[in-house]
Amino acid sequence: METNDYSQDEMNLIQTFQWFHRHPELSFQEFETTKKIRELLTAANVKILDLPLETGLVAEVTGAHPGPIIAIRCDIDALPIQEQTDLPYKSETDGIMHACGHDFHTTAMLGAAVLLKRREKELGGSVRIIFQPAEESSLGALKITKSSALDNVQLIFGIHVIPNVPVGTIVISPGAMTAAVDRFQITFSGKGGHAAYPQDGVDPIVAAAQFVSAAQTIVSRNTDPFHQDLVSITHITAGSTWNVIPTTAFLEGTVRTLQKEDRRLIPKRLEELSVSIAEAFRATADFRWIAGPPATDNEASWTAFSAKLAEDKGLKVISSVPSLGGEDFAFYQQILRGVYIQIGTGQSEPNHNPKFCVDPKALPLASAYVASLAEKALNVLKSRESQ
Repeated sequence: METNDYSQDEMNLIQTFQWFHRHPELSFQEFETTKKIRELLTAANVKILDLPLETGLVAEVTGAHPGPIIAIRCDIDALPIQEQTDLPYKSETDGIMHACGHDFHTTAMLGAAVLLKRREKELGGSVRIIFQPAEESSLGALKITKSSALDNVQLIFGIHVIPNVPVGTIVISPGAMTAAVDRFQITFSGKGGHAAYPQDGVDPIVAAAQFVSAAQTIVSRNTDPFHQDLVSITHITAGSTWNVIPTTAFLEGTVRTLQKEDRRLIPKRLEELSVSIAEAFRATADFRWIAGPPATDNEASWTAFSAKLAEDKGLKVISSVPSLGGEDFAFYQQILRGVYIQIGTGQSEPNHNPKFCVDPKALPLASAYVASLAEKALNVLKSRESQ
């Protein structure tokens, strides 16, 4: 099946994309976005599953005969960023914009749903189309996995835009393409007092400052130099005025890892350092670890399948450079085989930048590729079942 086998004449992908871009909504607040997705799917006679989701939804296109079930997934939420582009369809909501391409993902997946609906009699099984809320909060995928959306699903594909890669390019690699994203919080507690009499108190700021420096040695001295890990302390709060030693000092940050063993090691070392340093300065440390999504993990054979299909359709395929950014698509890959694929969308400022934008010319290519990917994957699974 070639790209032009799917006629786009009944859809206006660009207009749909512009509507989503003009009407961004934050994580778990995507009510109007969900309503619009539902309206467009209903108009195309695509079945919507009855699931307990406040925002987001799951649709399904079912083939003429029973067969395997696969899923294709996009995310639908936006970011709390004031848009600074000159686009004629820029965000109409103050302080919120689609700065990560989720409007593109939503539109491309709607296009794929309609294309699959047109070919439902030829499908070797069923395709569930997941319009996932709250990717930016890293909790939306868990909401989907706790529903029945993935019941009997054997395989899942997810897409994401990648800026500064030409339209017509697919970026894909086996294994980890994005990192595990975790968070830590530490409260150092001492004894407050007058800044003129430090000997009468226990200064938690000193302990926190020592910890900030020591924490940077975890990656440089405890993990393999050929691994890609990161420890960043991004928030420190202590005290309220210039002449008082505070009782507590709070700090938090993020850890990014690609290897599972490093993800286990780093929080252990962070806690050990915080407790030991606090003790050395007569303070105490309360350590809290907040686990986020794991690293993505593209299954090798289906990654090769996805790359070959892209090449067969005339798309350029390049290998990804592992990123320490996060992606909650990894939660799906913990429970079933899956492939995370990036779609080139032309020149732009980076994701999460107020001037981020995508080239809408990539939409028809993305829709046709994802629809073809789903159909071809079903054929492979169907043939395996019959062997």
